[in-house]
Amino acid sequence: MNRALNFLLGVVIGGFVGATVAIFLAPSSGEDLRSEIGVRTNRFRSEFAQAAADRRAELESQLAALRAPKQYDE
Repeated sequence: MNRALNFLLGVVIGGFVGATVAIFLAPSSGEDLRSEIGVRTNRFRSEFAQAAADRRAELESQLAALRAPKQYDE
C-alpha cells in the first residue's frame, strides 16, 4: 500500500511540475499567464475538494458498516 501511495504521490507531483513548466514555456503575455494560472489553480482546488469529499464519504460509509452491530444467522 505504501508503494502505491508513493507512486501516486509521484505522479501528482510530476503532473504539477510538468504543468508548471508547460505554462511558463508557453508563449503568452504576463497578464494572460497570470489569468491562466488562476483559472487552473481554481479548477485544481475544485477537483481536489470534490475528490476529498468523495473519499471522505466512502470512508465514512465503510466506518459505519464496521461499527454496525453484527447480525448472525442462526
